Amino acid sequence: MEVDLLLGDVGSLKAKRSVVRPLVAELKRRFDVAAAEVDGLALYRRTGVGVCLVAADRAHVVEVLDAVEQFVAQRPEAELLSAHRRITSSDDE
Repeated sequence: MEVDLLLGDVGSLKAKRSVVRPLVAELKRRFDVAAAEVDGLALYRRTGVGVCLVAADRAHVVEVLDAVEQFVAQRPEAELLSAHRRITSSDDE
């Protein structure tokens, strides 16, 4: 999943990092997912954060991604603009 975020009062890349790094770290800790900033690296107020996980069943993946999306949407320092998901399975060619 990739979430597109608009950051609040951020005027430099250093200030952006002070918002994005704790968010990414909390996603990893709370949801046991892989997460990283993947888009908007040179922009001050926009960022894309990628989140992925591997699970035995699709239902668990959907449950975790729903929780991640809700968590990000509730963050006061960032506005969730969009969330795009792509779920694949070992049956996909």
